[in-house]
Amino acid sequence: MVLSNNAIKNRDTWKDMGVKLPEFDIDQVRENTRERPQWVHFGAGNIFRAFIANAHQKLLDRKKADTGIVAVESFDYEIIDRVYKPYDNLTLLVLMHANGDFDKTIIGSITEAIAADRNRTDDFNRLVEIFEKPSLQMASFTITEKGYSLTDADGNYIKAVQRDIEKGPDDPVHTMSLVTALVYHRYKKGQYPITFVSMDNCANNGDRIKEGVLTIAKEWLKRGFVDEGFIAYLQDEEKITYPLTMIDKITPRPSETVKETLSQKGIEGMDIVVTARNSYVAPFVNAEVSEYLVIEDRFTNGRPPLEEAGVIFTDRETVNKVETMKVTTCLNPLHTALAVSGCLLGYNLIADEMKDPLLRKFVEKIGYDEGLKVVVDPGIINPREFLDEVINERFSNPFIPDTPQRIATDTSQKVGIRFGETIKAYARREDLNPADLVAIPLAIATWCRYLLGIDDKGNEFTISPDPLAHILQGILQGVTLGDTTSNVRDIISNKTIFGVDLYEVGLGEKIEKMFYELLESEGAVRRTLEKYIG
Repeated sequence: MVLSNNAIKNRDTWKDMGVKLPEFDIDQVRENTRERPQWVHFGAGNIFRAFIANAHQKLLDRKKADTGIVAVESFDYEIIDRVYKPYDNLTLLVLMHANGDFDKTIIGSITEAIAADRNRTDDFNRLVEIFEKPSLQMASFTITEKGYSLTDADGNYIKAVQRDIEKGPDDPVHTMSLVTALVYHRYKKGQYPITFVSMDNCANNGDRIKEGVLTIAKEWLKRGFVDEGFIAYLQDEEKITYPLTMIDKITPRPSETVKETLSQKGIEGMDIVVTARNSYVAPFVNAEVSEYLVIEDRFTNGRPPLEEAGVIFTDRETVNKVETMKVTTCLNPLHTALAVSGCLLGYNLIADEMKDPLLRKFVEKIGYDEGLKVVVDPGIINPREFLDEVINERFSNPFIPDTPQRIATDTSQKVGIRFGETIKAYARREDLNPADLVAIPLAIATWCRYLLGIDDKGNEFTISPDPLAHILQGILQGVTLGDTTSNVRDIISNKTIFGVDLYEVGLGEKIEKMFYELLESEGAVRRTLEKYIG
């Protein structure tokens, strides 16, 4: 069997293979969406198909919705050409339980797939048409944190953005410019309301969209491409809102194990694709079972009842609290500690690290012993229960092919939130002292040791991509195993990286001492972890 509209009409065959099928009339939903689109989504990658499209499918199955989602890819058009179009926009979702069970579902809620390439006239014109429709309720996004960035490290507009600013709304390239141009069409058509919903895993994500769109619009205003009324429209909360969200679901690259399992079941054509832009995609998408999506409930033109599919709608303050709980205490700090230590100790899977009693105790100490003392409790999700699930189920799931190398990407951009916020919370409390922390400073020291690109056996490795890699590695240039002096203090004291001068809060010397212990000789990483954690 192959994944296609015609093939899934043979329902009994798919059911015999253990595959759940859509319970709605796909052709009718596609026709409805063509006429009155309600939801367009930018970022056609794995988490969109594994989580967001699946959530909407639940509504379609229960007759709580009758239109689908229009998927738009504005960065890597190969995704559309190679895993959407050839499979009639269908996706085979595989949810992987820790006990080895795979839940398989064909997702049919994505009704159109558009490559937002100005040179693809039909696609681009259709996208404009969608934004001019009064029926459009929301545009959502999973374009990664980088997708919202307009400037480089020096604060200057990146080339694509500068180009878009100069050329105006007729030929946008950057996603934020594209969205601004599309909503300008909506403004000119009738100033219809719409809500922009970032579902990316970054803090204040809704504010990032608003800032990006407004920045582009104001630059166009200076050059006479748009009028003052457009700026007012973008800031009128009766017309447009930019709610905050928190999303959490591990959706790693397509798994060869899953591919083989599907092939053995008789499902053909499940080849994994690596695009020229280094996206790893396939006609299937594999993911963990656990998932959380919390959305600030501020919509100007209606919305699908996603609360019936497990999405939590709440107020802005609560979204911030959930995000803070996850990012500063209950998940992300643990992930980063496993990432950098795993790279040094030769691990290639997070789940394998969790089998190592020392590393498991490392993250337990960061979470339970040090983090929960200052955790922000959002009220709608219990922090300890969330942490229990992370450690006992999610990170330990051997069927989630998530790597420490992937998690270690862009760590310099993350440590200030993942560790710095807890350190600052300790400093604010009269009954707590940052200098008493052990596991968190050890994680920071381990990251500094990781930056050398030398593992615990003395072998060189390439650190994961990081915008500050060249600067940080330059600071440590020439440092080798056994050295007892370096410029590592320049990293540890960097307030921009950590959000605080770690020396001023009494942790700098401790981290520096740990760094040199980790650097002592081959095997020193494990010995040092055992000293402080074991």
